[in-house]
Amino acid sequence: MISASIETRVQFYDLDPMEIMWHGNYVKLFEEARCALLDKLEYNFPQMREDGFGWPVVDLRVKYVAPARFGMRIRVTATLREYLNRMVIDYQVVDFDTDARLTKGQTTMVCVAADTGVMQFETPASFHAKVEKHGDRAA
Repeated sequence: MISASIETRVQFYDLDPMEIMWHGNYVKLFEEARCALLDKLEYNFPQMREDGFGWPVVDLRVKYVAPARFGMRIRVTATLREYLNRMVIDYQVVDFDTDARLTKGQTTMVCVAADTGVMQFETPASFHAKVEKHGDRAA
């Protein structure tokens, strides 16, 4: 499968009153890693628009395993899991120094026509080509 990662540090403004990263901030990290993955595929939001499609998130899942704390360096990896009828991306958040898993998640996005908002039941051939260019032919 095709993956991309980002690295960041947990900042003070990311913390909740228990001094761990607030749970909602993980979604922002997922988005950053997803954009890195889409950049790698050369099919990020501007290319989707040019292609005439949007890809709204229709499902989001998050499993918190261990807390991310102030100053911790973390790596967030997004991996394309499915792309034929929808786009499913898995996420892993790990402590950069120990590789210990902190959080895992998944988003599901569906393709819609940008002009009508009508859901497409297959992903566009242009997106298939981008994925296959990067070595995945069976997702």
